[in-house]
Amino acid sequence: MTYKRPVSVLVVVHTAAFDILLLERVAPPGFWQSVTGSLEAGETPAETALRELREETGISARPEHLVDWHHCNRFVIRDEWRHRYAPDVSHNTEHVFSLCVPDGQVVTLAPDEHDAVLWLPQEAAAAKVFSWTNRDAILQLREYYRGSGDRTPG
Repeated sequence: MTYKRPVSVLVVVHTAAFDILLLERVAPPGFWQSVTGSLEAGETPAETALRELREETGISARPEHLVDWHHCNRFVIRDEWRHRYAPDVSHNTEHVFSLCVPDGQVVTLAPDEHDAVLWLPQEAAAAKVFSWTNRDAILQLREYYRGSGDRTPG
């Protein structure tokens, strides 16, 4: 068995008005999240973020539009997903990114991973996601752009 690497990305996709794209996982149902995924062998976090965007949403972003927050979260891997990792692995390190897309961005879901999509205002999106790291990134989005000097949406 090939185990997943305990290193992943979180990509908060949003509009200039800070409406947030959320995806509902197929399993377990009711788990809403931003784009996420584990690094594959030889990938950088930015390469993984771009690949996961394409795979999960059909969005093909240019590398220069992806914003690397240069921030990592470390968290305990949920019990229902622990079997995907080596037996001695209990924590994951997650690299945070964001991507601003135009209003009306078309999203094409990967049906084996997600079965519903929502665009929600920032506060409502933060309240809906199951992951504390996802919630925190959504809530910090405006402040990140204000303080980072990175490409500000809009």
